[in-house]
Amino acid sequence: MTQRTDSVTAPSSAADAPRNELLQSVVDVARAIFGAEASSVFLLDEEADELVFQAVSGQGEEFLVGRRFPAGRGIAGWVATSGEPMVVDDLSADPSFDRSLAESTAYVPNALMAAPLISDARILGVLEVLDPSPQARSGLRELDLLAMFARQAAAALRVLTPERVREAEQRAVHADGALEGARREDALKLLGSLERLLRGVG
Repeated sequence: MTQRTDSVTAPSSAADAPRNELLQSVVDVARAIFGAEASSVFLLDEEADELVFQAVSGQGEEFLVGRRFPAGRGIAGWVATSGEPMVVDDLSADPSFDRSLAESTAYVPNALMAAPLISDARILGVLEVLDPSPQARSGLRELDLLAMFARQAAAALRVLTPERVREAEQRAVHADGALEGARREDALKLLGSLERLLRGVG
């Protein structure tokens, strides 16, 4: 079973900007690929045992980023604990769905797909798409695509942990201390390559 170990959440700072940019790209691309009303990335804060809204596209993006909830709650909590992707066509009939939690976000979906962000056997968080198009949630093929996207996003995210960003900043050659960007560019290229692959298959 995949183990939850390292947390990648940290207080917001300038060093978080590349990571936040990457995660916003992840949710924007996932929402577009799967024709969803919204998409979210939750990162695991293991010390607090909470999942944190780190990036949101669509419904709720104005106010949900930074919001926390217990890591064991809802479908996102189940995916983070199990390390397995999940698709639910009718949330009203699914016992794993935490309706009160959804209502607190001001958007209650009818269907969702979720996949863990896994890198080096570590669960970093969860990627969700809410109310994807009926075609996108019609079978295991689409869920496999979401899981693959989440794995590649997690690999890119591990490149952009705050510690590694700070290391790169220290090596930056620019006088203003800007991020040299090699690791950041590698991460964004990885995401871009996967986006092209998914668009070609879909």
